[in-house]
Amino acid sequence: MQLKAEPEMAGKIVRCPGCNTKLSIPALAPSALPAPSGLPAPSGFTAPASPSAPAENDAFGAEYEHGASAPEQPPATGTPERGERGGWEEIDPTNPNGLLSFGIGFVLFLAWVGILYPFKAADSVSPATYTTMQFIASLFFKHMLVSFMNTLFFTWAMSILYLKMQKLSHQRKALLLDVLPWELGAEINRDNVGQFIDHVYKLPHRLRDSMMVNRMRKALELFEVKQNAGDVTNMLSSQSDIDGMRIGGSYALLKAFLWAIPILGFIGTVIGLSHAIGGMNFGNMTDLKEVTSTLGKVTGGLGTAFDATLLGLVLAMTLNFPLNGMMKAEDDCLNDIDSFCNEVLLPRLNDGGSIAGGDTAGVMDTLVKAVANAQKDFLVDLNSLSKQIKEQADNLDKRANAHQQRVDAEFAMTLNRMREDMTNAMKDSVKTTTDYTRALASGIQSLNTLLSDLGGKQIMIHQVKKKGWFSNK
Repeated sequence: MQLKAEPEMAGKIVRCPGCNTKLSIPALAPSALPAPSGLPAPSGFTAPASPSAPAENDAFGAEYEHGASAPEQPPATGTPERGERGGWEEIDPTNPNGLLSFGIGFVLFLAWVGILYPFKAADSVSPATYTTMQFIASLFFKHMLVSFMNTLFFTWAMSILYLKMQKLSHQRKALLLDVLPWELGAEINRDNVGQFIDHVYKLPHRLRDSMMVNRMRKALELFEVKQNAGDVTNMLSSQSDIDGMRIGGSYALLKAFLWAIPILGFIGTVIGLSHAIGGMNFGNMTDLKEVTSTLGKVTGGLGTAFDATLLGLVLAMTLNFPLNGMMKAEDDCLNDIDSFCNEVLLPRLNDGGSIAGGDTAGVMDTLVKAVANAQKDFLVDLNSLSKQIKEQADNLDKRANAHQQRVDAEFAMTLNRMREDMTNAMKDSVKTTTDYTRALASGIQSLNTLLSDLGGKQIMIHQVKKKGWFSNK
């Protein structure tokens, strides 16, 4: 298998993308010069000393063979047989298996719950004395249904990103393959296109099922049939759009998770507020201890309610960064494939039809018409795609605004209801206290009046003389 490496990688130890074994990239000769533009890189591999020893080439880019010596190529004359062709089953390059991702996410969810369960604080422990792990555990176990759903969505999304990262690594390894070796020809024409196709079919099975190799195979097979570079250009452009839409569509579930996690947090907050308001008990407002206990329960319930929103926002923010990083990495990989097609494949295609007639004016007219048609199609497709993207963005904005308005309305309604209940309760309490104070003041006033009346009068006390043995009578 032939591989390509950048000049700065010469002399380093790397792993083969085909068999995953370690190998040493040969050092470039001091006199090695870059190949002139438009000319094939010089061939002339030296025979390897052993079946596993790489054979060095003096071409710019450190092109070399890994494994056994290069297989013999079929003759360049005539069209090779295509009986063994027909492509291969293509695996989705960006969408991971749904059941596998859910299984990994569910296992991670159970592991996280198992880690936090020993740190669950008892009901008698005050929240002010919680440790860090006890505080984190309380966020998950206060609203078990909402918190568990949020955590499961988060672990499921992270497992999807992990599997997408594995697929992206597979695509990156396929970019190291020498799909169009210069030894087969400086240009690709009707005589040697079969050799390039056969070379593609001989690539390792674990790497040829990639966007890069599949696109090269389709382009070469179309060129072999049509013998027209323009058709190949249009096909590559369409395939690039298909791959881009496929990559964009693979993030639909992840974006749904990113939207659902904070919404579930708000739902948990609304439920907590409802429970806190329902727990109010101002039946006996004369007892200050009972009033203080009721207010403590209400404020504690509010704190528990807002913990659900805190958990949802933290999980959403944590998920947002790797999601956007993976999107950029996949876009960069797709751009590298497009650049290879435009800079390496298309310039080497030679259909031979434009030069055979010798009519320069006709060639230029044909070229101008082809460019104009391609530009027209491109603008039409671009306008259509832009319109679709704008419609999707508008729909997402409308849905987000509608959900936000609904959440704000529910939140405002709940706060107003709580404020009205609190106001009515406080009014009743003040009224009861005022009536009691008035009654007490009236009693004190009556007592003061009675005392005043008694103070203005003299009380005469007459002593009754007793009759006895020693009395005068």
